[in-house]
Amino acid sequence: MLSLREGFAKLQTFTTQRLKVRPMALADAEDYFEIKSDPMVTEQYGAEPETSIDRTRRWVEDRIANREKREGMFWVYELKDGAKVVGGCCYWHIDEGSRCAELGYELNRTYWHQGLTSEALLPVISFGFDGFGLNRIEACPLAENGPSNRLLQRLGFKYEGTFRERVLFRGRFIDQVYYSLLREDPRPGANGPGPTGKDRGNQGGPE
Repeated sequence: MLSLREGFAKLQTFTTQRLKVRPMALADAEDYFEIKSDPMVTEQYGAEPETSIDRTRRWVEDRIANREKREGMFWVYELKDGAKVVGGCCYWHIDEGSRCAELGYELNRTYWHQGLTSEALLPVISFGFDGFGLNRIEACPLAENGPSNRLLQRLGFKYEGTFRERVLFRGRFIDQVYYSLLREDPRPGANGPGPTGKDRGNQGGPE
């Protein structure tokens, strides 16, 4: 098992049946703008869509800087048969002392309902425990984001509670739900077949 420092140094890339999951790069800004500018994607985690690719480029630059400062690790997933970036995922809000981090993810709406997020997250979750040395991975989707809640449950995450009216978005206070997965918990991929089903959405991502 690697330490957190060693995990950041490796810049690990994963290959799945349909995807290449690799560290985010500056060249990903154009494909990522397609995700960030879609209001049906960003409303899944209570954010307004991007209106400028320059802002998305700055966002990508910030994510790379986070990685260099060991404040977060960000991957994109691209289709193996087309090399198009269709989504991304990350560890952020990292607590090195407690070996805990928050998992975030998002997916281009064109590719919803194909199980791609599940496929991408399986190796990323395993790397969180075995590559970063995490003991606990957290996720906190909006309560009304049903697809994301169901995705986490399929991946073995346990419901811990609801923070009532935690997020203010477009004039409404929305509940936020908290999940966790511990190193000792059973999980797909490590303890049996991978999850199946239709994932679409987005737990959330750094903004």
